[in-house]
Amino acid sequence: MASPSNQVPTLFVSHGAPTLPIDPGPTGPFLHDLGRRIGRPAGIVCISAHWDTQSPRVTGAPAPQTIHDFGGFPKALYDLRYPAPGDPALARLVVDLLGAAGKPAAVDPKRGLDHGAWVPLLLMFPAADIPVVQLSVQSHLDARHHLEIGRALEPLRADGILILGSGGATHNLSAFGQAPVEGGAAPWAAAFDEWLRAAIEANRVEDLLAWRERAPDPTRNHPTPDHFMPLFAPLGAAGGPGRRIHSAFTYGSFSMAVFEWG
Repeated sequence: MASPSNQVPTLFVSHGAPTLPIDPGPTGPFLHDLGRRIGRPAGIVCISAHWDTQSPRVTGAPAPQTIHDFGGFPKALYDLRYPAPGDPALARLVVDLLGAAGKPAAVDPKRGLDHGAWVPLLLMFPAADIPVVQLSVQSHLDARHHLEIGRALEPLRADGILILGSGGATHNLSAFGQAPVEGGAAPWAAAFDEWLRAAIEANRVEDLLAWRERAPDPTRNHPTPDHFMPLFAPLGAAGGPGRRIHSAFTYGSFSMAVFEWG
């Protein structure tokens, strides 16, 4: 086991549009610097908004493929690959930890890394030499379910494993394209983003769990909850207050906020 002094933080990153690696704006350089600051974790468990299953699933392939799960973007984006190794032993450990917490899970031996995982990881750890295991969300279940998943994974931190949630602090696809890429935030998106920052920094976990009732314009900011649920895993694994370490908006409605705990 790694010593607590080597424990890496937990993170939630807003990955924005798939074009982030080729049109990085201010967030791309920030993620690159963040990866350098963190150093080299022993492995990564990435909870991605783009893998949604009935019950938790974990990638178990030793060499996961890069999944280009989007359409209509420049060819340069489809040419990108993120050939990070998988870690079947870590995948089995994740399944065991979730099972012990009453969250039955299974390994998917063929699933690759979707863009919710490889887009931020390509910027943070471009060498692609750190083992990556991806974990699915269950958007039909609530925030508490995902918080409990994070709490179950907390022991991995002592082994130097980075628990990374990848989604969006705000994510309204119907508003996509109604504002310029770097045109600032719509007022309703800015208000939600600020509420989220304040709740995380004050460790108001119950407010966060009740976000549908307590956050401003929750349905407008998250018409579907898939991009918000990955936040609760690093929150649960940390067990304390976090802080917003990056703030930006794209297309008016996509917050690119990044949060760190620990």
